[in-house]
Amino acid sequence: MLPKIFKPYKSIKKNLIRVGPNKDGGYVIDKRVIKQIKTIISCGLNDDWEFEKEFLKINPNCKILAYDHTVNKKFWKNRFKKDLISFFLLKKLSLKKILDIFKYIDYINFFKKNNKHFMKKVVLKNNNKKEISIKTILKNQKNILLKIDIEGDEYKILNVVNENFKHIYLLIIEFHNIHKNMNKIKKFLNNSKLKLIHIHGNNYAGKNKNKDPNVLEFTMLNSKKFKIINNRSSFKYPIYGLDYKNFKRQKDIDLKFND
Repeated sequence: MLPKIFKPYKSIKKNLIRVGPNKDGGYVIDKRVIKQIKTIISCGLNDDWEFEKEFLKINPNCKILAYDHTVNKKFWKNRFKKDLISFFLLKKLSLKKILDIFKYIDYINFFKKNNKHFMKKVVLKNNNKKEISIKTILKNQKNILLKIDIEGDEYKILNVVNENFKHIYLLIIEFHNIHKNMNKIKKFLNNSKLKLIHIHGNNYAGKNKNKDPNVLEFTMLNSKKFKIINNRSSFKYPIYGLDYKNFKRQKDIDLKFND
């Protein structure tokens, strides 16, 4: 069972909406933030910017700043080889699989003008040109939607995120290896003005011995900017109609909390 502090604060359900696909890459947010966001900062990109793309359709006045050192020429070369092999080996391909072969074209078309991808690793303190500190990323930015998925390095930057809460309207963050980092997450939640409004277990990473997800997706709202009901939610997680499996072939993970 997950600790009680992991149970989201009560939300008016009509305020919660899903942005992005009904699979991995889609997230539940509070719709009140959408028109107020000026910048989406995505730490961790891989080959998925569907959330950012759909958000821009709703609010075309914001810009996207993405940071991921792994998405480089080598990444796209390997990706293209893999997609071509699938194309020639499989007799039947879905439209999505066919379009995936041309993902690089979508990448080029999306990250231009106000939308930028920086091939830099997000760190606490940068030591070289291939890294950038989270403090530098957040500097001079306002009305931020901050999205973090950096495969375990999130724990190194949590204090800086809390220190800059005034400009972060919404935080979407994936926590990895939950059972090894439970105290760090609890400390972050206890000290943050960003309040948990949604939680989802990522079924790609499976469950630990306590049958809790190894990876959790949190959505946190700035309690100084938006009204939050000061009671814990009574929703069952995953929420039907809002939450969807990250990995379609595997059962979604039911979350249970200590009283």
